[in-house]
Amino acid sequence: MRTPRSRLALAAGLATVLALSGCAAPSPDKTDGSDAHVTVGLVLEPTDLNIRKTSGVALDQVLLDNVYEGLVRREADGSVADSLAKSHTVSPDGLTYTFTLNENVHFHSGNALTAQDVVWSLTQVLDDASVKDHATIAAIRTVTSPDPQTVVLTLSNPDSNLLWNLGGRAGQILEEKATNDLATSANGTGPFLLKKGAWKQGDSLTLDRNDDYYGAKAKVSEITFRYIQDPTAAINATLTGDLDVQTGVDANLRPQLARDADVKVTEGRTTDKYTLVFNPKVPALADPKVREALRTGIDHQAIIDSIGGAGVPQGGPIPELDPGYQDLTKEITFDPAKAKSLLAEAGQSNLTLTLTVANHYPTVISNVLTSQFKNIGVTLKVNRVEFPTWLNDVYTNHDFDLSLVNHAESRDFSNWTNPDYYFGYNNPTVQALYAESVAATDPKVVDEKLAEAARLVAADNPADWLFTGKSLTAVRSGVTGFPTDSTTSRLYLANLTVTR
Repeated sequence: MRTPRSRLALAAGLATVLALSGCAAPSPDKTDGSDAHVTVGLVLEPTDLNIRKTSGVALDQVLLDNVYEGLVRREADGSVADSLAKSHTVSPDGLTYTFTLNENVHFHSGNALTAQDVVWSLTQVLDDASVKDHATIAAIRTVTSPDPQTVVLTLSNPDSNLLWNLGGRAGQILEEKATNDLATSANGTGPFLLKKGAWKQGDSLTLDRNDDYYGAKAKVSEITFRYIQDPTAAINATLTGDLDVQTGVDANLRPQLARDADVKVTEGRTTDKYTLVFNPKVPALADPKVREALRTGIDHQAIIDSIGGAGVPQGGPIPELDPGYQDLTKEITFDPAKAKSLLAEAGQSNLTLTLTVANHYPTVISNVLTSQFKNIGVTLKVNRVEFPTWLNDVYTNHDFDLSLVNHAESRDFSNWTNPDYYFGYNNPTVQALYAESVAATDPKVVDEKLAEAARLVAADNPADWLFTGKSLTAVRSGVTGFPTDSTTSRLYLANLTVTR
């Protein structure tokens, strides 16, 4: 997620001074090797640390796989790897999953992980509908432990997404006996731990290496995540050496980083779906002709150009990295004349809509949309709000006309099958196709069913998928092992190394 620009003149001045001096300001003296301290710039800060109840990928980004672990872990390339489980098997009928746990695993509290902790954690998620992503593992019928190193899941029906979902929020394993406040602290089993006072709200969050980790130890001693919403300020922090890594680089400011030979900008793939949602509860947007008109009035390439080219066209609800992807970009093409005609057919001559968008997104996107909608006779008012306000008004209360947000999560097509989700989209055929994809044990069938469902969603125009974001990450020389793909949704940092 990128943020609005400000203080641009100041940033340009600083960059010029650094360039004229012949190089960027040196990085602060930080020990290299296993004692290294790495500072990473992020954009979006969590509202609290409760992985069970709090929405938003800002939590997943720093805590999952680093502090908390599941039986399995999601990899950046879309695969799934064993984590707390050293191995697993799936029965031929897809109804029984058997996990063999790693030995000598301890929570950060010092207590040993037991199979009962796994049984309790998963049962807690299954029994509490208020837990984040509760529904993603609903196919599990029983969770048992036949011996201290084994956990067995039996399903009521096959679920092709189960392993992937176990690598998400719902599958994270907590300590049954722990009494810590999940909103302000974390007690996991991962390669890093969160010490008391390590989260300085509004500024940073620091993870320390877990020296008692059961597996390969993290290669740096400490990682500090600094939360910098202003993209210009983040560039400045990179140029002055305050940051070793900057995620979410604003593509329009990228040329400034080229002046520092010790900083390399990498481009990665993502599932960052910048989604413009049309609320079907708004009378005008309940009309399919109005929704089609809005989509037809959007010049996607102009929007991508406005953000410095840091995106690719998407066209539908599934991005290229996810199962079921197909190129739907030709289904709706930019045609202002057609958009005006559709609006006229719908009886909309002076349509005014309000776009609610979190203020950490660049203003240029909403500015371009405002201009493009004006060209088809639609007045777009922009309501920029703090992200917690967006969560309350849009995500929770569904009080909006249009909403723009980056849905960074992978394999989240199920949102389009849930009428209670803030999308408000309800298509029984789509729901049935998705259910068939979940029940399929053949990956080819999974892809076919998802692709068919995605095409139907796109044809209904419940939203416009403006683009899939590219991941731009600035990394200082000597820092290796930092992920380049899907950095907005997950940052597994156990392999991060420093040689200065």
